[in-house]
Amino acid sequence: MTQLKRIAIVGPECTGKSSLAKALAQVCKTNWVPEYAREFLDALDRPYQQADLLLIAQGQLALEDTIATQTKSLLVCDTNLVVIKIWSEFKYGDCDPAILTLLKDRKYDAYLLTNIDIPWEDDPLREHPEQRGQLMSLYRDTLKSLDLVYTELSGTPEIRLQKALSVIEQL
Repeated sequence: MTQLKRIAIVGPECTGKSSLAKALAQVCKTNWVPEYAREFLDALDRPYQQADLLLIAQGQLALEDTIATQTKSLLVCDTNLVVIKIWSEFKYGDCDPAILTLLKDRKYDAYLLTNIDIPWEDDPLREHPEQRGQLMSLYRDTLKSLDLVYTELSGTPEIRLQKALSVIEQL
């Protein structure tokens, strides 16, 4: 039996994570895990709070686990808890220790970091169009501090897809 390989796509908001996840899943004929935060926030009838981030983290992992049971060899994740960690620290100044524990316990075979070199698109759930450079630096620093090997993806969607596919081929 082949062990399931997990790919985590991370990066600041509006950097093409969802588009890349869908494209990778289509080309690789596999499943992808959407960003649970969108579903959670769309259903919320109040502004979100820091405590909601733990619920989002738990929901993300539960969704990933559910889709993983329906997946044979490669699972493409359109976010992971690195994103929630940075979101929490950037917005609130810290991160719930439970999220950090969940992050430490969940392993991925590859991390793809999407760069900010694509145009910003407005979306009611996006918050920081002027701080993308700062956020990109936080992603690089966080991935390094967690000793996670990552590949940075820049350029057109086609270039990003080809580079991501080459990472997957090496797994």
